[in-house]
Amino acid sequence: MPAPAHTTPDPQGTATPDPQGTATPDPPGTATPEPQGTATPPEPRGAAPAEAVTPLMRGVAVLRRLTEAGGALSPSGLERATGLARSTVDRITATLAHMGYVRLEGRDGRAVVLTPRLMELGNAYLAALRLPALLDARADALADELDESVSLAVGDRDGIRFIHQATRRRAMSLSFRIGDLLPAERTAPGPLFATEWTPEEWRSWRERRARDPQDTGFPAIPPRRHTDPDDFAERTARAARDGWSLDDQLIEPGLVAVSVPVRDPATGRIACVASVVSHTSRHSADNLRTALLPRLRETVAAMERDLREPPPPRAAPAPSDLATWTAASKQELGREFVESLARGLTVLTAFGEDRPALTLTAAAKATGLARATARRALITYEHLGLVRHSPDTHTFSLTPRVLSLGFPPLSRTSLARIAQPHLEDLAAEIHESASLAVLTPSAEEIQYTARAATTRIMSVDITVGTRLPAHATALGRALLTSAPDTPGEVSPRPYSLVDAELEAGLRAIAVPIRDRAGRTVAAADIATHAARHTPEECVTLLLPPLRETAARIEADLHTASRFTHVPAT
Repeated sequence: MPAPAHTTPDPQGTATPDPQGTATPDPPGTATPEPQGTATPPEPRGAAPAEAVTPLMRGVAVLRRLTEAGGALSPSGLERATGLARSTVDRITATLAHMGYVRLEGRDGRAVVLTPRLMELGNAYLAALRLPALLDARADALADELDESVSLAVGDRDGIRFIHQATRRRAMSLSFRIGDLLPAERTAPGPLFATEWTPEEWRSWRERRARDPQDTGFPAIPPRRHTDPDDFAERTARAARDGWSLDDQLIEPGLVAVSVPVRDPATGRIACVASVVSHTSRHSADNLRTALLPRLRETVAAMERDLREPPPPRAAPAPSDLATWTAASKQELGREFVESLARGLTVLTAFGEDRPALTLTAAAKATGLARATARRALITYEHLGLVRHSPDTHTFSLTPRVLSLGFPPLSRTSLARIAQPHLEDLAAEIHESASLAVLTPSAEEIQYTARAATTRIMSVDITVGTRLPAHATALGRALLTSAPDTPGEVSPRPYSLVDAELEAGLRAIAVPIRDRAGRTVAAADIATHAARHTPEECVTLLLPPLRETAARIEADLHTASRFTHVPAT
């Protein structure tokens, strides 16, 4: 989100309701209960605690509905999906847009679209968990060795969520995403997690099965074809006895998987479950067990050794001065900015690799919020199942359910998708065409992967997919000259300017796009006719907004790629 501004937090230190009434419930009838059978797990059944922050609960509901819809909905669609009044939806989405978590597209914001920035919430959970960072290399290596998909999953109540995927690119490949929720009984990891369920958790599972027999609350999978609740108990007993579990086409025909638990060396309990997933055209379930289970067990043993002696957690800066930023935003935007929602969401970002569990005081210190404000947010999250409270240590920690806030649809994004809205903003600002391109494997050509054209009688007409010689284009030179072993110019960001070398009258200026490791992975440019801008004007007028756009693309790329692979296209 934008850099915090300097103001003061609430005088009493609490997340006070907006003076216009954002923290008060809508009139009776505007927030209708969700009917059974909708494509979402049931919300908490008990009444919300008196100290829960109503706008925060509503904001979470909006983010979940956007997630379930694949990342985009119209305001009227959100109104129907959440049961909230349209004015409430508009203020929530305006606040989320100001935070950079959604984008309002089309005339009058006719579409609300999740942005990669929202992934910082799921990143906070995955960083605090540490398992993806510690184990993903082992999973990726096994996938390469077996030429099969390998996943890591954690338990989420009576379901499972993926925290890492190493998939194979095939005509028939897996569509599961990091953060997707699956019912435990239709997976290979599920019986393993169920070996540690309490009687209350088994009771909750049976209630969910009776309430939703077709699994309509799990949009990541097709509806159930057949069911036998007692079979899951039997599979759980076998998993407890054998130490592994098998999925023989439980999710859909043709999909098979074998799973082994990765245990926490300190407690002996299951930290996560590693799975090898294939298709019956390659392996039957029995063949998967006999051929691949031994190698999976060896990898799990290596994973457990890694967990016994992990490297020290890496310290990361905490999000500070959020109280001052939200207060300044409220002053700037007035009624359209729901301050208690913004403050509540920022509490999730206080967690991280070196802060997996926080006391109230630590959460307040990390965010710059008053202790009472942090307390109300954490109470709300505990009610929603996003945070777990440990009375013995007086600490709070994030749960896998945080991944339900936008992570699944965003985890399958590409650099081209990330760049497209930023290029469109740039083109609208400067009234010139803007593009993104990558080098081809030979490094002799560039290929355009994203583009935003401008409306002019005479404009640069290049389509996505076009290939051009790298040496004759600004994009190609930005890619070639900003390689790690090539010294760049002494400037905030090296640039390349090409004047009429590819075509007479065509002038372009480009800058590199770098990934989290500082490697140049793409370049962005502005192309114009020579009659509209001199070379000097390209540098003085076009380069600054181009650099700003490249920085925004990089910021989104760095957030999106922290725990997921972001392809170029």
